[in-house]
Amino acid sequence: MLGGLLYQLYQNRVRSQIDPANTPKHVAVIVDGNRRWAKLRLAEAAAAGHRAGAQKIPEFLKWCESANVATVTLYLLSTDNLTGRASEELQDLFLIIAELAKTLAGNKNWRVKHVGDVSLLPVELTAALQDAERANPHATGLHVNLAVGYGGRSEITAAVHAAVQRYRERGGELDDLASWLTPERIGEHLWTGGQADPELIIRTSGEQRLSDFMIWQAAHSEFYFVEALYPDLREVDLLRALRDFSRRRRRFGA
Repeated sequence: MLGGLLYQLYQNRVRSQIDPANTPKHVAVIVDGNRRWAKLRLAEAAAAGHRAGAQKIPEFLKWCESANVATVTLYLLSTDNLTGRASEELQDLFLIIAELAKTLAGNKNWRVKHVGDVSLLPVELTAALQDAERANPHATGLHVNLAVGYGGRSEITAAVHAAVQRYRERGGELDDLASWLTPERIGEHLWTGGQADPELIIRTSGEQRLSDFMIWQAAHSEFYFVEALYPDLREVDLLRALRDFSRRRRRFGA
């Protein structure tokens, strides 16, 4: 009981040290460590860790909501995962993510969007993600992006193809394409088109790499690495990341 009280006091202290005028509106998270979490607990299958991670996500989103974060992007399944994971683990993941999408859509204040390549996903998972998108399209609360079947290089390639196709449909000439194809026009065709880029990207489990995540949008993002495996993440971990962000002087490449 004393430990819980001390933890709460420390959490409140960290919260009080966050500058509310300098907090991120868009936080992206590389959800990492689920498999190691399962292995440390001698679970027979990685699915135990993936389920624990999925159960943590609604709680994490509520923490973000309380901290006045407007948009959260969760990196749940990469294009590399789709070719590098065992078939049984992927089948479990597809079911877990589909259930998660349904759970998140059940919060009428949250708006869910899938970002990723639907052609790489099974029909059932695609349908679950689309149902979640349609559930609360006009919700004004937290905007939740689920990055599933996502790869940053694939996203940029698809965006360039879409932009060039738009240019062709408007009757543009090849000689003028190079000057027309600006970073802004490519950005409009990203899977996150129309959204602000993430100011803060958090990765759990102690790893310090992007893993093909939002490589276009992360051009000016700040990064924060947490040692905790995702299922073990605590609210104070998020608060420390926000405190750290609020103390940084962002230089935007300078």
